[in-house]
Amino acid sequence: MKGRTVFILTSLFFITLIILWAQFNPKVYWTFLILTPIIMLGISDMLNRKQSIKRNFPVIGHFRFLLEKMRPEIQQYFVETDTEGTPINRIFRSLIYQRSKNVTDTTPFGTRLNVYKSGYEWMNHSMFAIDHHKIEHDPRVIVGGENCRQPYAASILNISAMSFGSLSKNAVMAMNKGAKIGGFAQNTGEGGISHYHLEHGGDLIWQIGTGYFGCRTKEGAFDPEMFAINSAKTSVKMIELKISQGAKPGHGGILPAIKNTKEIAEIRGVEAHTTVFSPPSHATFDDTNGLLDFISQLQELSGGKPVGFKICVGSRNEFEEICTSMKEKQIYPDFISVDGGEGGTGAAPVEFSNSLGMPLRDGIYIVDTLLKKHGLRGKLKIIASGKIFTSFHMARVIALGADLCYSARAMMLATGCIQALQCNNNTCPVGVATQNKHLMKGLDVDIKSERVASYHRKTVEAFAELLGAAGLLSSDEITKDHINKRVSITSVKTYAEIYPG
Repeated sequence: MKGRTVFILTSLFFITLIILWAQFNPKVYWTFLILTPIIMLGISDMLNRKQSIKRNFPVIGHFRFLLEKMRPEIQQYFVETDTEGTPINRIFRSLIYQRSKNVTDTTPFGTRLNVYKSGYEWMNHSMFAIDHHKIEHDPRVIVGGENCRQPYAASILNISAMSFGSLSKNAVMAMNKGAKIGGFAQNTGEGGISHYHLEHGGDLIWQIGTGYFGCRTKEGAFDPEMFAINSAKTSVKMIELKISQGAKPGHGGILPAIKNTKEIAEIRGVEAHTTVFSPPSHATFDDTNGLLDFISQLQELSGGKPVGFKICVGSRNEFEEICTSMKEKQIYPDFISVDGGEGGTGAAPVEFSNSLGMPLRDGIYIVDTLLKKHGLRGKLKIIASGKIFTSFHMARVIALGADLCYSARAMMLATGCIQALQCNNNTCPVGVATQNKHLMKGLDVDIKSERVASYHRKTVEAFAELLGAAGLLSSDEITKDHINKRVSITSVKTYAEIYPG
């Protein structure tokens, strides 16, 4: 029997029952106060032409939508195991929460991983471990090439690119204040520099995307004068030119209309309450020579601050072209940020997030290998981004050639994210990824900033302990021989064997 027929027959049955019962007890007519709204909802559902579930199953169809809305929470807390959750499993989520709240982050009863399963990875330790107190607990990496006039001493772990617009103002302020407390940097994302990024004085890495937000003419082209003004801000320590990101390479950013408030539109120089699409590529250049010329221009306009670019590696040949152009033109970026296909985003087509973009470790390996091949490795730094949650994740990418790391989703979790997977709907229940004023009120900037700083501090300290256990004094000593991967039950290879050269 069809759902609409069931609804009609059920409604008629209860109406008839109430009328007959009321002959003996008139007070029963009060039941219509409950029944009438339900019947009206059912009629509305039957007239609904946009949602077939509600149209075909009046009233009860709403329960399906409620369950779908709650699916991430149900999945996380009642269904998934510690290692199954996606995109971030419960082991890592719990670790991030514990470190951010500065509570015990150790685990009882040993590992919960299957160490004989293909894909399991571990780091070599030494019989002659070094006391981690003798190792720098706040290691710094100097970013800035030979011609850089304002090099930056960056933390080994920083906040990856997330725009105001994708994030709420409270989340931006909490992360920035946390960065100030902990002495690390916050990447602004391509949405530009808002006053929320500046309010607490945390160090900024200003990201410039294809929309040129923050240095844009009314027509959407690059504005050198506006760039010079914003890059001169004291908080801006580095400038990152975004070519592509791992979750949606070649697609461009998306700011849904529901998140594009008047305030955000003014910061970006766009029309409010419209969906904002950043172009898939830059209008200022269309080849590697143009890219390097633009980077040189930004280095000069910024007064000699470190300028680099962010990519998700798409083609080994394309990156080799960049290396060749660097040598020919003698123009060198101060850093290259490598994002992996496993990287996060607020909104992306499934085909892009699942099936486009080289994974981080492969991308880091290619970038490091080709830079060495062309004798360029010492001229710039490599920043790794893509599912970096723990100190082992940091060690793993550093072994492949990275100098320092970004993390976005871990910082979101430290700020209060519960992985509700509603980032693209403006309905984030904890006020992290929303512009809904009511929802963002629940995010206390002072408390969450302390948690962001605590997560960073404890993760970097854990990195120092990891180095000590391996008998190493600094991250520079980590090599591909230190990391192992099980490729089958009976076979183990080092990263040096998997990623030769």
